[in-house]
Amino acid sequence: MCVNCEMRGIARRNFLSLGSVALGGLALTGAVAGGVRRASAADGPTTTVTADEALAKLKAGNEKYVQAPEVCAANLKAQRESVAKVQTPWATLLSCSDSRVPPELLFGGLGVGELFVTRNAGNTVDTSAMGTIEYGAAVLKIPLIVVLGHERCGAVAAACEIVEKDTKFPGSIGKMVEAIVPAARAVAKAPGDFVDNAVRENARMVAAKLVSGSAIVGDLVKAGKVKIVAGRYDLDDGRVEYLA
Repeated sequence: MCVNCEMRGIARRNFLSLGSVALGGLALTGAVAGGVRRASAADGPTTTVTADEALAKLKAGNEKYVQAPEVCAANLKAQRESVAKVQTPWATLLSCSDSRVPPELLFGGLGVGELFVTRNAGNTVDTSAMGTIEYGAAVLKIPLIVVLGHERCGAVAAACEIVEKDTKFPGSIGKMVEAIVPAARAVAKAPGDFVDNAVRENARMVAAKLVSGSAIVGDLVKAGKVKIVAGRYDLDDGRVEYLA
């Protein structure tokens, strides 16, 4: 499962922003148009991989991970040097922080510069995650966003416990889990395993929120420039299932 770190494509990037900002070394400037500031990122390469191609690559990589999980020794030094000046990731992953769910590995041993990843317990979309995803979609021109839940997620289990027992969790843990409670409530009476149903529903709801909660992402989806899918990773067999 050697890594393909070939650089692809050259394109211009545009970014919708509420002000002039600098992110990841890219200076953004803009002029007000229609009440929303439109900003232009510095010229540079972005991926030429389409959303469907990106999804196919993830599916193929996950199948390799399932069938032959021993990843070959990648030339990390060469990879690092090839992307040191610019990154051209082709898929964004919003996934759980769970130590058993490392995106680059479970998608076949992907290398440096291929995935744009944001992680938190329960794969929820807070301000930090949304900003990261918006930046990836609008500035880096990443065509695919995957919201990845996983089997036996502790954060989702906590949300289910709140629904079932009105449990109170201390500190910021409780506030974090609150974001998942709507998904747990939505499937509380559904047949099957409560936690697993909630894992699936949470991934679907977060994927929908990326569109409804972000004008930047929503507009790109409507324009056919970005595709969003929800998935569930199985801890036991290593497979990623994509949810309708």
